[in-house]
Amino acid sequence: MDTKKQANPHYSRSDSSKVNLTDEEWKKILPQDVYYIARMKGTERPWTSPFETSKEVGTYYCAVCGNALFLSDTKFESGCGWPSFYQPVTKGSVIYEADNSHGMKRTEVMCGRCKSHLGHVFEDGPPPTGLRYCINGVVLDFEKAKEAEKSYEAKK
Repeated sequence: MDTKKQANPHYSRSDSSKVNLTDEEWKKILPQDVYYIARMKGTERPWTSPFETSKEVGTYYCAVCGNALFLSDTKFESGCGWPSFYQPVTKGSVIYEADNSHGMKRTEVMCGRCKSHLGHVFEDGPPPTGLRYCINGVVLDFEKAKEAEKSYEAKK
């Protein structure tokens, strides 16, 4: 586990309990770039995330709390400048809220465990869902499939 996650006692890939902290508490434990996107509903510059073009096989997690969000086999090249997926790992992996900021009508996507801002979902994605989850790479962690399998086996 890297040092950024060690400073965050709420980061866990095995604990599914909800995480409710104040913005001040989050500010103390999150790196500045993650705090800006996740808690201030910021947006990273397009085409800056290494996850946008990654073809690695594995699972994408919330960088704030460790909640499983998306599997790599639901990722696709959308050309929008951010990592894009057509469905979350489970229905409860993400939650939704209307976002009418910046003169637009959009649907915000947040982590189902810690309510961190992840990005937005649009109805212009590929089959089978027709959805495009446009997600800020700064708020994603990734674990390769083999590493995920080893981690899972160790917990048994």
